[in-house]
Amino acid sequence: MTDLLIGGRWTGAIDERTREIRCPADGSLVAVVDEGGGKDAAEAVAAARQAFDQGPWPRTPAGPRGDLLLRVADLVARDKDALARAESLDTGKRLAESRLDVDDAVACFRYYGRLVRTETGRVVDTGTAHAVSRVVHEPVGVCALITPWNCPLPQTSWKVAPALAAGNTFVLKPSELTPSTAIALMRLLVEAGLPDGVANLVLGPGPEAGAPLTDNPDVDMVSFTGGLRTGRRVMAAAAGTVKRTSLELSGKNPNVVFADADFGTAVDHALTAVFRHSGQVCSAGARLMVEDSVHDAFVEAVVHRARGIRLGGPFDEQAQTGPLISAAHRARVEAYVAAGLAEGARLRCGGICPDDPALADGYYFLPTVLDGCHSGMSVLADESFGPVLTVERFASEDEAVRLANDTVYGLAGAVWSGDEERARRVASRLRLGTVWINDYHPCLPQAEWGGFKQSGTGRELGPGGLAEYRETKHIWRNTRPRPRGWFA
Repeated sequence: MTDLLIGGRWTGAIDERTREIRCPADGSLVAVVDEGGGKDAAEAVAAARQAFDQGPWPRTPAGPRGDLLLRVADLVARDKDALARAESLDTGKRLAESRLDVDDAVACFRYYGRLVRTETGRVVDTGTAHAVSRVVHEPVGVCALITPWNCPLPQTSWKVAPALAAGNTFVLKPSELTPSTAIALMRLLVEAGLPDGVANLVLGPGPEAGAPLTDNPDVDMVSFTGGLRTGRRVMAAAAGTVKRTSLELSGKNPNVVFADADFGTAVDHALTAVFRHSGQVCSAGARLMVEDSVHDAFVEAVVHRARGIRLGGPFDEQAQTGPLISAAHRARVEAYVAAGLAEGARLRCGGICPDDPALADGYYFLPTVLDGCHSGMSVLADESFGPVLTVERFASEDEAVRLANDTVYGLAGAVWSGDEERARRVASRLRLGTVWINDYHPCLPQAEWGGFKQSGTGRELGPGGLAEYRETKHIWRNTRPRPRGWFA
């Protein structure tokens, strides 16, 4: 087999290991792929190092780099149907959602393809006629890009596009559960004319294929998206050689609803915020916080709608959401719900696997609402990463802000209110990387994405995303050098 890309050559794993990729919707076999390890990772890093130190890409002008990214965008758009199908088979998500994922990837490559052409350094006023001072941007070097399983193609694009735009070389390590679109994207990079060794792909589980990238001295930067626990290990490993790190980690995101919000719209978005892709989204609005005076009616409306959500596989056009990624992950979600009930939460709906025989072969879990949650419960502190909504209530604006910020995470959240000034005021007080007002989940390539506190250290997308993959250098040139004469 030849699923690893190292130094411009498609190759199999050194230890000849393979992994079966099965669709979480029904357990059907999707593919058998090579599974690499430490030796493969080391070879990929060596190839990326050589391509950076000796190859043309880091010294290619911004214009041609941007042109290549635009060609990649066109190729991704050309293969939209095949990429969406591959994304759905790997993740189990609805085909309609996967098609949006492909559109996201196209937009990302086009954005950075255009942005990099406009990026320039700047001249600094030195205060003297015989010196020139310039601030310029240079690529970081060899980047290790480690991506998660929940939105494989967009997450990969958010890292690959700015890394290439800035002139870096990289080793991509996608989740071992969802490698198909990563393989396909690497093939499109080759087709677009990217020089050998610039893009390298290693498949395999994190401990075997990912960890060797984080402490390799020839890697200059690690960009990781995933869980908090693994993110801490990545940061610790990278610290040994003081690598640059960009981490986008877990979230426990508050969705704050005031009594004067548009009731029906807020209910609709509360469902979308947490049950899209069965809650397997880092920015999912898994903490619903409702003002006292509308709490009961609001929660009742959410529960009524949640009970009617139709589960199904990727190609079931009637399905509204799909399965969880694996049996192990479903077991974790079940344990999370059980812990919440043991702490005193009230189960309003869901909490179990569906009894529909048509879903028996997949990893489905019913949309779940836990009411009566309050500070101190582990169910509010921990991320379920599943279709589980916890509900809290608040009596005042100050209490809403205090409760929303009472978490180690700070990724995203929303504020719903008909009072525009209050909505802006509360949004400004929330310690979150992204705050939506009267909306949930829109994401633009022009806007930066990242978290506060333990939700991450870096910023992706937007101009800030490009900055993650560049070094800034100050160059001073004295046009009339003379002896200083200090020690004459």
